[in-house]
Amino acid sequence: MNGILLALQFFTVLPIRKELPLGRKEVTAMYIALPFVGATIGLLMYGVSELLLSGLSTGTFLAAVCIVLTGILLTGGLHFDGWTDTGDAFFSYQDREKRLEIMEDPRIGAFGTMALLFLILIKIALFNEILEKGIAYFILFLAIPFLARVGMTIYFSKTPTAKSSGLAYFFQEKLHSKIVVIVSSLSGIAILIAVWLMVESVIVPLLLFILLAIGILRFRHWSLKHFGGVTGDLSGAFIEGMEVILWIAVLLFI
Repeated sequence: MNGILLALQFFTVLPIRKELPLGRKEVTAMYIALPFVGATIGLLMYGVSELLLSGLSTGTFLAAVCIVLTGILLTGGLHFDGWTDTGDAFFSYQDREKRLEIMEDPRIGAFGTMALLFLILIKIALFNEILEKGIAYFILFLAIPFLARVGMTIYFSKTPTAKSSGLAYFFQEKLHSKIVVIVSSLSGIAILIAVWLMVESVIVPLLLFILLAIGILRFRHWSLKHFGGVTGDLSGAFIEGMEVILWIAVLLFI
């Protein structure tokens, strides 16, 4: 239970006003619980789409905007912040140390602003297309946020931190990485089987699996090359980027 509460406390805006232990067991449980928190966010996003389209008979564009806003509001823009900071740092073309400094700067630069606008626009466009095509299946709204966070937990667990300080370093020091990787992998396989059964196509879950695996490996390599390891911002950027890639795959192959 503490793991779930920690995941809600650190990765959503839900007011969990309780001092929770941050031992090895609790932090490990938090990362195991994170994909389920993502699925809950996806469930609420699906509920918003159904309310607007079926209940209020709005158009798909407005529904798409509200879906994206729901995700931002529920996470407090945490992952969007990671995406923005990563854009500012990477496109600065500075050395590794300077990129890490830029990532810690609370101000948003031009590259971060462009990266954020691009992300919001592409997500709205994707949801609009998905809603128009009638492929906004309930299971996909659960599975894609779930899988993106499964990928993030594996990436975070198997990548050294870029700095020997900060929240990411603290969490990784407390993390039982082997348990997180095993449980996350098994839960990811379970959700892919659910997608297979409900979509009635083996191609979609197989493609999602392949893209997720490639995404973890490539993003890990990219993080090590340009930042020296993982940070909290890079973890948030992974979630946002992976969700977009998986939704694109759904749009193209269903």
